[in-house]
Amino acid sequence: MAYTIDRHPNPDAPRLGAMALHPTAESVPRARHWFQKFIAPYNPACSVDECVLMISELVTNAILYGRSDDTWVVRVEWFREGSSLRVEVHNPGFPANVRVRSPDANDAHGRGLLLVDSIADSWHCGPSRFGGTVVSFEMADAWPS
Repeated sequence: MAYTIDRHPNPDAPRLGAMALHPTAESVPRARHWFQKFIAPYNPACSVDECVLMISELVTNAILYGRSDDTWVVRVEWFREGSSLRVEVHNPGFPANVRVRSPDANDAHGRGLLLVDSIADSWHCGPSRFGGTVVSFEMADAWPS
């Protein structure tokens, strides 16, 4: 897998969908449901189930680690970038706090980014254009070139 920080995605990539979620546990299944519903008409060749799993992990992390004194939301957006699908999850946390952990076998948490790293063709983190942090993943060959 490839991991980069400070990646600048193509600003001209067509956005296929977006959602703004309250930073509550109920937003995790909501994100899964709405992504499945809104990506279906685009019929991507990549595994939607794998994308849903990664979205679930990233939204959970965004809720757990997002911080702001003001009311805030978790933003999820997905784009077609050439033949790839890129999914971004934004929160008001700090990019420097995003890191892959090496949990012990008995740890109940800490595997989200490991999962993303093992499934996605690449993933990235850095400053969000909304302020805070964006963590994104890409699935290559989601559509024919």
